[in-house]
Amino acid sequence: MQNDMKEDSSVGAVADTVQAAANPLAVRLGFQAGEVVQELGWDEDCDEELRQAIMDTIGADLVDVDFEGVVDAVVLWHRTDDGDLVDNLVDALTSLADGGPIWLLTPKAGRPGHVEPSDIGEAAPTAGLSATSSISAGPDWSGTRLVSPKAGGKLAKSTVRAKADSTEN
Repeated sequence: MQNDMKEDSSVGAVADTVQAAANPLAVRLGFQAGEVVQELGWDEDCDEELRQAIMDTIGADLVDVDFEGVVDAVVLWHRTDDGDLVDNLVDALTSLADGGPIWLLTPKAGRPGHVEPSDIGEAAPTAGLSATSSISAGPDWSGTRLVSPKAGGKLAKSTVRAKADSTEN
């Protein structure tokens, strides 16, 4: 019986390795096993392969807007007709742990619902966020990683204050 357990644990280890290798995009997005990830803005046009890759990587289902705990990351699907981007970003911050990223997923150029990068560039700081990277998140979706500058701690705050002081003078 103990041999059976050894075989099962080694098979599990191999399966975990294969699973991570099979979902390189989810890993590149920074998702890790055991994380709680909230999904907002889901609709039928969302990339199901990406969603499944994230769930496979974290080892759980994505939680929705009704989740009452703290989440490690947020996946926000947003299209031009989904309302105000700033409001949706602020809503995404509600359950997000300090330092956790929001992955803003928007349709690529030429796809219905495309959001201009300049719109993201204006909305993010208004919501108290900074864009740190962008990625092709599938055939039809682009991803922008947004984080709170507060995640950088006192240094980030002092840098913001110094910049604000220098522009006022």
